[in-house]
Amino acid sequence: MMLGIVLLLVAAAVFSLVVQGRRDSTHEAEARSMSVAQTFAHAPGTVAALDSRNPTAVLQPLTEKTRKLTGVEYIVVAGTNGTRYTHPDTALIGKHIIGPYKEALEGESFTRTFTTSRGPAVVSVVPVPRPDGSVAGLVSVGITVENVNAVADPSIPFAIGTAVAALVLTTGAAALVSRRLGRQTRGLGPAEMTRMYEHHDAVLHAVREGVLIIGADHRLLLANDEARRLLGLPADAEGRAVTDLGLEPRTAELLASGRVATDEVRPAGNRLLAVNLRPTGERGGPPGIVATLRDTTELQVVTGRAETVRERLMLLYRAGARIGTTLDVTTTARELAEVAAPGFADSVTVDLADSVLRGEEPQPPTGEAMNMRRTAVCGTESGHPLYPLGKVIGFVPTGPEAIGSSSGHTWMVPDLTASSQWRQADPEQSAKILEYGFHSLLSVPLHARGVILGMANFWRAQNEDPFTAEDLSFAEELVARAAVSVDNARRYTREHEMAVTLQRSLLPRGLPEQNALDVAFRYLPAQAGVGGDWFDVIPLSGARVALVVGDVVGHGLHAAATMGRLRTTVHNFSTLDLPPDELLGHLDELVLRMDQGEEADGRGGITGATCLYAIYDAVSGRCSMARAGHPGPALVLPDGTVQFPEIPAGLPLGIGGMPFEAAELEVPEGSRLVLYTDGLIERRDRDIDEGMEQLRQALADRDRTPEETCDDVLEAMLPTRPGDDVALLVARTRTLDPARRVQWEVVPDPSAVSGVRKQAIRWLADQGLDEEGFVTELILSELVTNAIRYGSEPIMVRLLYDRALICEVSDCSSTSPHLRYAATTDEGGRGLFLVAQFAERWGTRYTERGKVIWSEQTLEGPPAG
Repeated sequence: MMLGIVLLLVAAAVFSLVVQGRRDSTHEAEARSMSVAQTFAHAPGTVAALDSRNPTAVLQPLTEKTRKLTGVEYIVVAGTNGTRYTHPDTALIGKHIIGPYKEALEGESFTRTFTTSRGPAVVSVVPVPRPDGSVAGLVSVGITVENVNAVADPSIPFAIGTAVAALVLTTGAAALVSRRLGRQTRGLGPAEMTRMYEHHDAVLHAVREGVLIIGADHRLLLANDEARRLLGLPADAEGRAVTDLGLEPRTAELLASGRVATDEVRPAGNRLLAVNLRPTGERGGPPGIVATLRDTTELQVVTGRAETVRERLMLLYRAGARIGTTLDVTTTARELAEVAAPGFADSVTVDLADSVLRGEEPQPPTGEAMNMRRTAVCGTESGHPLYPLGKVIGFVPTGPEAIGSSSGHTWMVPDLTASSQWRQADPEQSAKILEYGFHSLLSVPLHARGVILGMANFWRAQNEDPFTAEDLSFAEELVARAAVSVDNARRYTREHEMAVTLQRSLLPRGLPEQNALDVAFRYLPAQAGVGGDWFDVIPLSGARVALVVGDVVGHGLHAAATMGRLRTTVHNFSTLDLPPDELLGHLDELVLRMDQGEEADGRGGITGATCLYAIYDAVSGRCSMARAGHPGPALVLPDGTVQFPEIPAGLPLGIGGMPFEAAELEVPEGSRLVLYTDGLIERRDRDIDEGMEQLRQALADRDRTPEETCDDVLEAMLPTRPGDDVALLVARTRTLDPARRVQWEVVPDPSAVSGVRKQAIRWLADQGLDEEGFVTELILSELVTNAIRYGSEPIMVRLLYDRALICEVSDCSSTSPHLRYAATTDEGGRGLFLVAQFAERWGTRYTERGKVIWSEQTLEGPPAG
């Protein structure tokens, strides 16, 4: 039947296509013949040719040429009397045309299908008008029926081919559908199929087990009555996604997962369902899932206990991840309280021994009360009656149920209202706790290495269930894990305090008295521990001050100890009054020897150290500095302009092989020299160029004291605790008043010594230092005499009135006198001995042109004996 219907449809379609094609071809022929006739009739010269004496001679060639070009059968030009002037058949020229041409003589064009001399044709007749409106003749164009049919004939094979293809496709589709229906029905007839589906439907809805069939797109295809009842499915559930049916999220997620499941318990309202999932496509069926549901509400109690166990395991997992994130005792105690409240208890308090908070080794109880300090409180609201943070709580560890005893008993009070022993410690406080609503308590000691660190107290108020033995086991496991973290934090605190104490003892505790610089400093230890950054301000001779900033790579006691050794070495080298580049050279050699010695002992050497050494002269206002792998200084001029002077960057200390170079700067009075370690400008999340620019902005555009400068720089550069040590040294420069300094050149003649003494006495009198005259005369006499006797020209004498009276004698000789005891028979050798006795300090420093022997006299009391 299907093939017969298709065959009729195809035949009708082919017939209609053929008829329509012929009709369209006829219309095309009529339009073409009319177009050619009108074109020829209105062509220039057609009228003139008709009015000529021999129209045939002119028009016959033109019509034949046009006929061949346009593909028409003929073009006939006739006069108004119907006589042909042109025709493809020359025998018909001069004869009358056949047909109703009188309409054309009246000025109307028409198209007809009739028989011509060349057979049936489609003919169009068009009059040829003169300019005055009269008709000069007729133009008749025709296409024979054979040509008309030839235009439509090519479409017939295409239509037939299309019909055959449609018939073949229909036959194949019918065979495919029949074969698939036969396979799906397994050869059953309609009656058998009907009976089978009735049985299946009866069984599907009669069983007391929910059945769902879910397609591969997670849409519900079929649900029996029991499944609708258990899940509360709506009437239009089929065809909707299982996630849009309003099921419990966990149940919907399982049904939409598409995986295999066996007796997985999921909630459905107030029921618990055991869900089984199996794929439907394993044995040739369509892809999808069949789900069976069983009501297991009677297992709710068991499942509730399993859920509780799961929650406790998750709580222990979170405790392992959250407790001990820092090596801080207080933070670790707070993390323990935050983990347990409100998941396990409504409120949690943690009390730790004071010795633990200080990082000391906890002592086992000796029978007296153990003092513990409340360290963490979590889960309580304002106005709670529990002891506040910081309060010291005493526990007696010798009782039979001692809290925090060395035996480690845990105290559990399921019902606080029924416990009289719990109230004995503080009846008034106990009454407040009961009034607030707390009804159950669990106190667990924090054990570590056999001693008690503190107590963790768990309180319940909103949760009406009292603590049970299972809760006790869980709390002991939780607190045992936290105790390890607390002990680690305590030990780190102790080691950190020891390292910080060592480091603080190695750093300067104050600034020495001097007038050349107004100095402020800041030192920030790293978050990870102590490091090797250091700084120093060292007064030198001649109203000069040395500024030192250094850094030892690494953290810990080794770095701090190395820093102390280097700082002491710099102090010792500075007493030699060496230039900055020479001092760094000696320091580099020392670090090399230290590395070699430590490596020979099997210990790691110094992994790296940097240093910047600067000497500021308050008399000249110049600063000489050199650096060994250290960041260069910043110079803030009095007008607020910030510069970063180009100081030659030497290699870090301990590498050796290359000399250091010093640079000398002109530093106007009131400028600020800013020295720092790399921790100030370098950070993992910030490029060093960004750090330098940020430092420039923090220093610019304000006239601040060194203290204010330190605060502003740290606030701008280090909003949080740094990851590396930071040492910052800010020094505002001063210059010595020219009225408080004098200098003379001495002629190399012993008689010139008396003149120097007289000039010095007059200058001291002008300064109000008459009491220093005798000692100064004695010192200058000895120093000038030695310079005249052993030195070379020029010899210069300079007096400086600073915090002390400084006498300097310079010459161009590099030989230096030495202090010694003169024998009774020696005529000399007592000069420097006398200078050393009367002066507070004395010494020799070398310059580019020679040496300077100097002495300092204190002005606050009588000179040294």
